[in-house]
Amino acid sequence: MNDRFASPVLQPVTLGGLLLKNRIVMAPMTRSRADDAGVQPDYAAAYYAQRASAGLIVTEATNISAQARGYTRTPGIWTEAQIIAWKRVTDAVHREDGKIFLQLWHTGRMSHPDMHNGALPVAPSAIKPAGQIRVHEGMKDFVTPRALDTGEIAAIIEDYRRAAENAKIAGFDGVEVHSANNYLLEQFVRDSTNIRTDQYGGTLENRLRFPLEVVRTVVDVWGAERVGIRISPVTTTPGETPLDSNTMQTFGAYVDALSQLGLLYIHEIQGVTQQNRDEVDGISFAALRQRFSGAYIANNQLTLDLAEQTLAAGDADLFSIGRPFIANPDLIYRMASGAPLAEAPKAYWYGGDGTGYSDWPTMD
Repeated sequence: MNDRFASPVLQPVTLGGLLLKNRIVMAPMTRSRADDAGVQPDYAAAYYAQRASAGLIVTEATNISAQARGYTRTPGIWTEAQIIAWKRVTDAVHREDGKIFLQLWHTGRMSHPDMHNGALPVAPSAIKPAGQIRVHEGMKDFVTPRALDTGEIAAIIEDYRRAAENAKIAGFDGVEVHSANNYLLEQFVRDSTNIRTDQYGGTLENRLRFPLEVVRTVVDVWGAERVGIRISPVTTTPGETPLDSNTMQTFGAYVDALSQLGLLYIHEIQGVTQQNRDEVDGISFAALRQRFSGAYIANNQLTLDLAEQTLAAGDADLFSIGRPFIANPDLIYRMASGAPLAEAPKAYWYGGDGTGYSDWPTMD
């Protein structure tokens, strides 16, 4: 077998003040193992600890509040029971000398009244997503969300503050703000989903106002050196959300503002997850990377060879990988040795118990 532990991608690296084992990041992946109260099961600690050979783990998206929920059995970080469950996870990862960030999430319009006792999901504007969403009783059509009143936005920002504080109590090494995949923050950014006429809509400056207020609030809790953010300029799903009318201008301005805040990293989905790595609508991922002063994490269909090429070109600093980690807890060692990768059946991706989640064997 090949021995590629000497690869620069697999060598230790310092990210801010954190010493990472390598440049591979375990990407956030929704696995839907929490209970209906958003509390992670005991075996979630084993699942994350088994994958602590990654340089950095970013958890599955985690709801900042009850209002933030969009999908069943996704974890939260707003109750004491949720904090305690996540503390078991961080303790287990740290025992394996791993590093782990919590991803902070609000789904916005990507939700359903079944998740909110019949109340409508909230969004910047009352624009219905296309398609369906899985809730307790199976797949249902999306509904038209309720546009947030201007006065309600401050409360959501405080939800982010509380979630960031709770993540610190739970023992995380930092947090990642989820501003991708057409969830609430990105719904405010794009003019295809934000047609507000108050200070949070209309001009590009106004559309960026709420996401940047959220990021500043999280930075107030953690310090910029422990806060990252995820973005997805060309992702159109879920909900088949249209792209912004001028994607490069919009996300270029967003990246500029995030860079001025001194964030630790930007984690960018390059292309459309599980589909392609194409640059569409005039978006240049390399150009966005150059506009950001911190670290840049590339994501989407990466291999070790592609990561090495991208690192050599200076187009990324770290590389996040998702689905291969599901069935390969020792993915780093398999990549280094050239060993074959196990494949996880899709039936195990979302929901269920520890089967197909925390029981995958290593090469040994």
